[in-house]
Amino acid sequence: MKQISISGVKRTEVGKRATKALRREGLIPCNLYGQQKNENGEAVAMAFAISEKDAQKLIYTPHIYLVDINIDGEDHKAVLRESQFHPVKDNILHIDFLEVHAERPIVIGVPIQTQGLAEGVRAGGRLMTLIRKINVRALYQDIPEKLQIDVTKLKLGKSIKVGDLSYDKIELVTPKDVIVVSVKMTRAAMSQASEAADAEPEEAEA
Repeated sequence: MKQISISGVKRTEVGKRATKALRREGLIPCNLYGQQKNENGEAVAMAFAISEKDAQKLIYTPHIYLVDINIDGEDHKAVLRESQFHPVKDNILHIDFLEVHAERPIVIGVPIQTQGLAEGVRAGGRLMTLIRKINVRALYQDIPEKLQIDVTKLKLGKSIKVGDLSYDKIELVTPKDVIVVSVKMTRAAMSQASEAADAEPEEAEA
C-alpha cells in the first residue's frame, strides 16, 4: 500500500452542533477505532479532526493508503474504514479509521487492475468490469496497492469470479461467486460469428 502522513487534533466535544462547527472551520470530524473494546464488546473510538484538504487526499483517489496519523503528538498507523458524504452536496462529512498493527490482519477493499488483451475482445467482444474492489484479509504490510488480474485467455461470454483468483499471503473475503470481469458479446462479435458460420462449406449431398 501507498503511505501518507496527516495530522489531527483530538475532539473534546461531539454531537451535531460540534461537528457542524468543525466543518465551518475547514475541519472534518473523524474517529479512530483501535483494538480495545468496552464492557459491551464494542470498539472504543478516539474522536479527532483533520483538515478538509487532507481528507480529500484520502477520499478522492483510486488508491488505498496506510495512513500515519499524528494526533496531538501521538503516532498511529491506520487505514480508511468508512466515509460519509452530504446527500446533496457530496461534501465529506465524517471519516472512520481503523488502527492497524503489524501482527494483526485487517479486512480492506483493494482495487483491481486487469492485464492483457482478452481473446474475447480480439474477437469483437467488450470487457466489462463488474466490481472495482475485492475485500481481502491480510497483514497490512502484505496488502498490495492493486490486485492484478490476467484476462488474456478470457473468451467471449466467459467471466472471472472471485473464486478463480488467488494471491500469496492474502485471503479473499468477497464471496467466491461474485463476478469480477466478463467479456460481453457485442453486435460486432455476433456479426463476425454469423459471417464465420455462413462461410462454412455445406456438406455435399450423398
